[in-house]
Amino acid sequence: MPRGGTTIFPRHRLVGYAGLTGSPALGRLGIGRVADRLDELEKRAAPYADGKEVLPVLEVIATIVQSEPGRDGLYRTRISDARIRPYLRQARAHRALLLLNIQPGRARFIDEVKAYDDWLAEPDVGLALDPEWAMGPGQVPGEVFGHTTGEVVDEVAAHVARIVARNHLPEKVVVYHQLAPRIVRGESQLNRHRGVVLVKSVDGIGTRQQKLHTYRRVNASTPKFVHPGFKLFLDEDSRSGSLMTPRQVLMIKPKPDYIMYE
Repeated sequence: MPRGGTTIFPRHRLVGYAGLTGSPALGRLGIGRVADRLDELEKRAAPYADGKEVLPVLEVIATIVQSEPGRDGLYRTRISDARIRPYLRQARAHRALLLLNIQPGRARFIDEVKAYDDWLAEPDVGLALDPEWAMGPGQVPGEVFGHTTGEVVDEVAAHVARIVARNHLPEKVVVYHQLAPRIVRGESQLNRHRGVVLVKSVDGIGTRQQKLHTYRRVNASTPKFVHPGFKLFLDEDSRSGSLMTPRQVLMIKPKPDYIMYE
């Protein structure tokens, strides 16, 4: 664990930036140098402590959905190991977590996750699944919202748990993002897995009231052992009003264990 111990919760609250260097449209992490963003993140995250230890997170988009099918017809591409390595180096310099975000296109989540098994064998690397971009046969990213099932997310969590056990690693975080109830179906199929903590990040856009409404609706189906997360969009939310403050976010029920800025 970057800041000590072998478990994530209840000791820590996670606060992260998402994106990919050189791609500002994909999130705050895409602007400028990673080292600068981490310095900024440390300052932004500090007010979220609220009796816990803040653990910074870099959520790097590693499998990127594409609007064209590509040679394999799967509408996605993967970044190289050479691109991932500097993120992990910078995360370790700040004692932060690195999460590899998966936008699978028409690929299966489990196949994309297994492509990063060597990275998941590192003690400070976890996952974030983005089912909004999980397409079915004949579906094209950007034309429809994707979706997945609790069974699929559970398959990923079980796979990560085996990596943890095999390598005697501290707990790993597996996040799944959700912007509407239909995006992840059948969450009752999720199970607890030793060595893995599941987090649901609710991705609602709009005014504070709209975001809170989405948070309540999406969390209505969340199993009790899944930790709550909340996403803030630095640009989109600000256009709908003022960006929610840490104090406002910490007043949400249930109180988020992961706050992610995009």
